[in-house]
Amino acid sequence: MEHLKNTTDLIGLKDKNITILFVLQYHSRIEIKAKLDYPAPLYTHCQGTMIKYDFQKESKFPILDAQGVPTVLKLKKRRFQCKTCRRVSVSETPLVQKNCQIPKLVWDKMTQLHTDQLTNTDIAKQLHISVSAVQRKLEQFTFAEEFSKLPKVLSWDEFSRNKGKLAFIAQDFETRQIVTILENNRQTTIKNHFYKYTRKVREQVKFVTVDMSGSYIPIIKQLFPQAQIILDRFHIIQHLSRAMMTTRIAIMKSFDKQSLPYRAMKNHWRILQKDSRKLSDKSFYSRTFRQTLTPREVVQKTLELSDELRYYYDLYQLLLFHFQEKRATEFFELIDDNTSMVNPTFKTVFKTFMKYKIYIMNALHYPYSNAKLEAANKLIKDIKRQAFGFRNFKNFKTKILIALNIKKERTNIVLSRCSL
Repeated sequence: MEHLKNTTDLIGLKDKNITILFVLQYHSRIEIKAKLDYPAPLYTHCQGTMIKYDFQKESKFPILDAQGVPTVLKLKKRRFQCKTCRRVSVSETPLVQKNCQIPKLVWDKMTQLHTDQLTNTDIAKQLHISVSAVQRKLEQFTFAEEFSKLPKVLSWDEFSRNKGKLAFIAQDFETRQIVTILENNRQTTIKNHFYKYTRKVREQVKFVTVDMSGSYIPIIKQLFPQAQIILDRFHIIQHLSRAMMTTRIAIMKSFDKQSLPYRAMKNHWRILQKDSRKLSDKSFYSRTFRQTLTPREVVQKTLELSDELRYYYDLYQLLLFHFQEKRATEFFELIDDNTSMVNPTFKTVFKTFMKYKIYIMNALHYPYSNAKLEAANKLIKDIKRQAFGFRNFKNFKTKILIALNIKKERTNIVLSRCSL
């Protein structure tokens, strides 16, 4: 903490050699007229005595906004002349670096705004500087990769970098730190990166959480021989939900569009997809059935219209129940008993579950999942949306690492009520 003694310190003009002459307030900006002057120093080139010369043409520096409007410092710098060699030099100030017109305080603010997930254009508009200056600051962020350690629990996933192109991301499950971001999700690229770690380091990884993409599982076994693979629970439920959705639509289309079964399955599809234990007891008016019903009553009336829908609905709800209660034995026994009787959509899902049975059982046994990485992917989508996409993947990667790997200090702002 630093004690600010006067107004010049408050606006960042801490150089005592700067004297404010006057301030002009326009409709759209504030101009601060000032001069930089101090006693003539010795000339560093020849150690000769210097005398005061005239003032240089005023330099224009953007500073942080005052009163919420753009503020410009117009500074006249004293020039000095050496008596011996007759050379002329210009006075210097710690406010800005030599041969630079952006104050250090603005550079610091630019760094902070980069961590706030703003685009380069937004930062440039807010600080009243060029976009290229903001880009130069972004390129100064460096994140060195450390190949001497890996986390115990590693989460893998991909995200969209450009239209039709996917990038790879790996995250530490416990600390949420990004381990690496690769330009694509090809197996060769992933292998080449993780083979930079020694085998001893790779054996430190005990669990790897992934989605149900089958391409990752073989290379995980090669890269991390001591790790157990855990499929993400959300994607398992998603497969079940999509199978139920497809089945309901197929049954619905077997009826006439004007019939009650068709309209009931179409209008109340959200209730049919929901976990029956989470259905609300609050009544509402159903225009389909033309009466006030609870969601449970809607389900009951809809299932009475189709025995086939009742069978798949009961199967779907039982699978959800066993999975959410982490009853792995009952879950797979129910799949075994019904595989030969279900439609091709459910049969495909059941075969996939049996193929990855060990990894699904790990998901039910261990508390790890891809939930934290999916939250990071949501943030990545927000960064990409705000910037309307990135042509340069290096800038995209830097923005992601700034947002996710840099810890920001939290500030508590006191708000007060205002009565008009």
